[in-house]
Amino acid sequence: MILLTHGDREYLREPGEELQTDLGVVEIPADAGPGDVLETHLGEEFRVRRLRGPDLFNHFERTGAPMLPRDIGLVIGETGIAGGDRVLDAGTGTGVLAAYMGRVGAEVVTYERNPEFAEIARKNVALGGVAENVTVRTGDLTDDVGELSGFDVLTLDTEDAPDVVARADELLVPGGFLAVYSPFVEATREVVDVAREGLSDVRAVETIQRELDVDERGTRPSTGPVGHSGYLVFARN
Repeated sequence: MILLTHGDREYLREPGEELQTDLGVVEIPADAGPGDVLETHLGEEFRVRRLRGPDLFNHFERTGAPMLPRDIGLVIGETGIAGGDRVLDAGTGTGVLAAYMGRVGAEVVTYERNPEFAEIARKNVALGGVAENVTVRTGDLTDDVGELSGFDVLTLDTEDAPDVVARADELLVPGGFLAVYSPFVEATREVVDVAREGLSDVRAVETIQRELDVDERGTRPSTGPVGHSGYLVFARN
């Protein structure tokens, strides 16, 4: 799968396929690769890019509100997820977080209770080229929690996160990390309270991103809404 771009437009296609747009038709060569410039029959140029993490976020099929890249960056940065790590995840949703973690080389087992969402996540993981790294299981993590152990990182985006956090010390290796995402303050407080009972280095953060307006007059923070996305709790076994 490659990404064809023209200005702000982006299209996902397989090499060898045809792209039809109001700018003309592009016959994509079977050997098309990143950096190539392809012309439509009307002479408009499209550039070929290789899919990367942000592209996956923009083009995955959605099943709800996925975790934003800035939250994912914090999860990866704060827990140090790296190649060879074993990650247990719950609340797969679209599969964006699982795919990002798979792209850095982690071996991810992720649980999604909704069968339809789980199937979409599998398709997204395949689109992201990380199907070998990410296993999507249909079901509730709390049903299997007694059979799981030895994970380097535990990531949660579920309403029942406190129930899993209470068993985090059984799921994680010594020194392993916990990361829990929630859009609500009340849920975040509950996770913190439970984590403090058995884990260390517990802390909660709000993720906010503020864009800058840059024009000929100068540069200043945007007057638009501040980009709040949610709350993250981190802890260590």
